[in-house]
Amino acid sequence: MDRKKKLIVAVTGASGSIYARLLCEYLSRIESIGEIALIVSENGSQVAIFEDSDDWMRNPRFTRYDCGEMFAAPASGSARYDAMVVVPCSMGTAGRIAAGTSDNLICRAADVMLKERRRLILVPREAPMSTIHLQNLVRLSEAGAIVCPAAPSFYSCPVDIESLCMTIVERILSLLDIDTPRYEWNGIR
Repeated sequence: MDRKKKLIVAVTGASGSIYARLLCEYLSRIESIGEIALIVSENGSQVAIFEDSDDWMRNPRFTRYDCGEMFAAPASGSARYDAMVVVPCSMGTAGRIAAGTSDNLICRAADVMLKERRRLILVPREAPMSTIHLQNLVRLSEAGAIVCPAAPSFYSCPVDIESLCMTIVERILSLLDIDTPRYEWNGIR
């Protein structure tokens, strides 16, 4: 029997918690995924409440970890998580990960993914970006992370905010090697 995929989803205090909610709602319905570890920073929780809701974070499908739980499973490579998505990823979190500063569980889990050469997807939602932001993202990319900016596409002619945001969620799912129905550009409208 194949081992079910183990994923980490981390939510930071950047605006764009809708991306995290849509991703988590989708992942929670996929039976081929085993554990979904959910790590939410204090600011991430506050932003989710302000922008939308944090009700989705209480889904029993998630193993919820406090950002200060440094003895939690995602802090160790031996826990064998297959991939991690930081969505949305604040520039502060990106900078700490780029510097190797593991001062909370999100940064430590990301550090583990990089050192173990496992998939780390960062979804920054910041505009404009300073040179420092860009240098940190380049450094992360050079270390093996995938930087997937929360810049939705319009090819599918989305009709509402959720369908617009799903263009990014579909991209994240593709980067996680999760086969799902999604819009594919063919150059024809």
